[in-house]
Amino acid sequence: MPKLTALLSICLLSCVAAMAQSSRISGGIADTLEKNSLGNGSVMLLRPKDSVLVSHTRTNAAGHFLLTAPPGHYIILVTYPKYADYVDTLFIKDTGAVQIPSIGMVLKSKLLETVVVSGNKGAVRIKGDTTEFNADSFKTQAGASVEDLLKKLPGIQVDKNGKITAQGEAVKKVLVDGEEFFGDDPTLVTQNLRADMVDKVQVYDKKSDQATFTGIDDGQRDKTINLKLKNDKKLGYFGRATAGVGTDKFYDEQLMANYFKKKLKLSAFGIVSNTGKTGLNWNERDSYGQSILGNADVDQNTGSISIQSTGINDELDTWSGQYEGQGFPSVKTGGLHFNNKWADDNLSLNGNYKFMQLNVAGNSATNTETILPDTLFYNNQTSNFRNQITRHTLDGTYEVKFDSTSSLKIQATGGTDHKTTFNDYHSDYLAQDSSLVNKNDRTTSTTGDKNVLNSYLIWRKKLGKTGRTVSLTVRENYTDDKSTGFLNSDTRFYQGGAVYKDSLVDQQKDYHTVTTLVDSRATYTEPLSKTSFLVVNYGLVINNSHSNRDSYNKATGGKYDLLDSLYSSDYTYNFLTNRGGLAYTLIKKKIRFSAGSDIGLTQYDQRDLVADTVGHRHYINWYPNAGFTYSFTNMQRLSISYNGSTNQPSVSQIQPILTNEDPLNITIGNPALKPKFNNRIQLFFSDYKVLTDRGIWVNLGYTFTQNDIGSSVSIDPTGKRVNQYINVNGNYRLSAYLDYSFKWAKPNLRFDFFTSGNRSSNVSFVNGLANKTLSGSYTGGMGLYKSKEKKYDIGVRASATYTSSNSSINTGVTTNYWTYQIQPEGNLFLPLKFQVHADADINLRQKTPVFATNNNVVLVNGWIGKKFLKNDALLIKVAVNDLLNQNIGFNRTVNSTFITQNTYTTIKRYGMLSLVWNFTKAGTPMPQQRD
Repeated sequence: MPKLTALLSICLLSCVAAMAQSSRISGGIADTLEKNSLGNGSVMLLRPKDSVLVSHTRTNAAGHFLLTAPPGHYIILVTYPKYADYVDTLFIKDTGAVQIPSIGMVLKSKLLETVVVSGNKGAVRIKGDTTEFNADSFKTQAGASVEDLLKKLPGIQVDKNGKITAQGEAVKKVLVDGEEFFGDDPTLVTQNLRADMVDKVQVYDKKSDQATFTGIDDGQRDKTINLKLKNDKKLGYFGRATAGVGTDKFYDEQLMANYFKKKLKLSAFGIVSNTGKTGLNWNERDSYGQSILGNADVDQNTGSISIQSTGINDELDTWSGQYEGQGFPSVKTGGLHFNNKWADDNLSLNGNYKFMQLNVAGNSATNTETILPDTLFYNNQTSNFRNQITRHTLDGTYEVKFDSTSSLKIQATGGTDHKTTFNDYHSDYLAQDSSLVNKNDRTTSTTGDKNVLNSYLIWRKKLGKTGRTVSLTVRENYTDDKSTGFLNSDTRFYQGGAVYKDSLVDQQKDYHTVTTLVDSRATYTEPLSKTSFLVVNYGLVINNSHSNRDSYNKATGGKYDLLDSLYSSDYTYNFLTNRGGLAYTLIKKKIRFSAGSDIGLTQYDQRDLVADTVGHRHYINWYPNAGFTYSFTNMQRLSISYNGSTNQPSVSQIQPILTNEDPLNITIGNPALKPKFNNRIQLFFSDYKVLTDRGIWVNLGYTFTQNDIGSSVSIDPTGKRVNQYINVNGNYRLSAYLDYSFKWAKPNLRFDFFTSGNRSSNVSFVNGLANKTLSGSYTGGMGLYKSKEKKYDIGVRASATYTSSNSSINTGVTTNYWTYQIQPEGNLFLPLKFQVHADADINLRQKTPVFATNNNVVLVNGWIGKKFLKNDALLIKVAVNDLLNQNIGFNRTVNSTFITQNTYTTIKRYGMLSLVWNFTKAGTPMPQQRD
């Protein structure tokens, strides 16, 4: 008996000691939707390594629970009838009391509407305005880039230049964990980050900072992709290094290195290449006020239609400063990226620096049919070009949250361009009977420097009542653009096959333009109820420009010092706008509605510094907007929006001067231009079925413009063309996009059917007669994808496009043609870690009476390689670009008065031996800690 008593005492003391060393873990569970407490729920602590039960209890009537357990790592499991199980990790580092925040439980029926589990059952989640793709559900090969991943996502297309279209709209931003990466340089993100780093791909319309803060839509949005990285990819370093040497002196050296440590991101990249990989993207042009083809939207791969409405460019330098597939490039570029957050995310800093030196040289041939009321003209032009640019850009974003109610965000971007260009042109202008009208030989050269400084500030403050806020935004844009160039032109005019007039131009051109914009706005929001709000704003906009253009003829001594007053000017333009507005917003569970309008009172002064004259004008500008969204479920929504805006004519459209950069194409300004008013109506519908993995995306748009700025063209019998900007009515564009995707589960096939189309009207005047050009482009196609891990992945995308155009001034001339594009791609994974890759871009272009040459192209690329090292980190491959040596630069353009086909030199066949090293050393993410 004494022995038994002693044994019981020892056991009792051991239990007391164990309890004394345990922690008391308390918390509660509740319904996430109704916020009701859930009593009698089961709460368990499990040991992670073997799932052995350590502690168990049930919640009381108020939904509270209490557990005891010694310090350590655990899995907490909460179950309740009709609710989805809750599972999370729990780390208890000390003995004592541990309070767990209330655990939200989700009804299983509700879960099916909003959550998709990765695997064969689904890969997409739609919630509100965001479509989220589970990256692991779309298989990519080892070492694949984010761009490779995006190409597999339903409703998303990526073209040869890296430009992304999502749900029928061009993507403007690609973010990483919600932050800009390398100053919002999309191709640096999509082509250099690896697909296996990404957890989720989110597609949504990014609203302005003001709308995000207030929750009240202001109509401003950009189609955006956000890449959410996996937790285990946010600790450590990773990157990719490529070294390639090819035939015909081709080379390609690339490096992207990243170091992530929790919220700290450090990255660097460098590219030295002549294969067309410049690291300079389609979005950066917009930040410098440039675009690939002005108002054109040409698909250089399919030759689909482009509509231009603003006439001829009047600058000596027409190069955008980018490589756009024309000519042969060589580039040296690099950059640094920094991003971090401190003080519980209350302080954040994002900064980027980029450098680029780009050289592009090549030649092109352009054939144009000019449509006149009673005849046709044909122009055949060849050109050679040599261009170079050196660019530095620096940008940063600093944000501080003073407290839970106020914050300040400052953004700044600065950059410099030094650019030199040279162009040599020869053109023959023919009448309808092929007789020679004129010939022109022309050379242009420029050297220029451009400095840009843009900044943005927003201060936000939440006041005492929920929904009551005040904010202040200030935006500044400054550009100083200066260039010097030379124009040498010889134009010979023919009659009866003989020269009857010869026109020579030999001039130096000096251009200097300075623009300054300051746009400030104060906004106040007032809640009218729990679901409705009123927005009041007032702003002041100052927009000033100074444009000086001097043309000098050559004097007897050979110097260019004789000012040509006919082609010289010196103007200042000053805009002052007072702008205010009122808007109403209603936000309910399934409905979101907003409507309002701003009104702007603009005073415009134009001063001719040469003639010492001043012109004054006054405008009233309206900016109405309305939007309605109805969410049938979290996976299905319909939205419709309207935006109206007044746009003032640009400086180059207003200035009443002659330009002679192209003596056969003269552009003059129009100081009597009125502002144009744009109207845009857009409808969007999305629907996704989780269990069948079926998605539908529909996007419809209609844009029409009152007092649009068009062109009046006068073409004389000698072929000389004079263009002036004028106001026109009747311009519109109707566009539609539909994407239907689904997965056939048993054979594991993913289908993607899509169709798109646009119909537009463009009004102009030709030789004094009104002309309406009706143009359309209609596309239909499908994609098919199948993969088997470590065996193969294959896919094909095919489309057909029908293009049509006709002008009212000459109904006997119509343009109709088909283009077809087929893009197969596949990877075969062989034993011994060998891999074979092949892809093709097949473009079939129908001949027309004007463009009778064969422009069909079959581009075939492929490589074979072997992987080495742990996790297949090293790839050695032999690749061939354009195996059949058929690549040609090509596009077609339709304007209100002419149809153009352009072909140009571009990169063709070459072979390359490359080493690709994907290096990584990821840290171990800590289990979630509750304390």
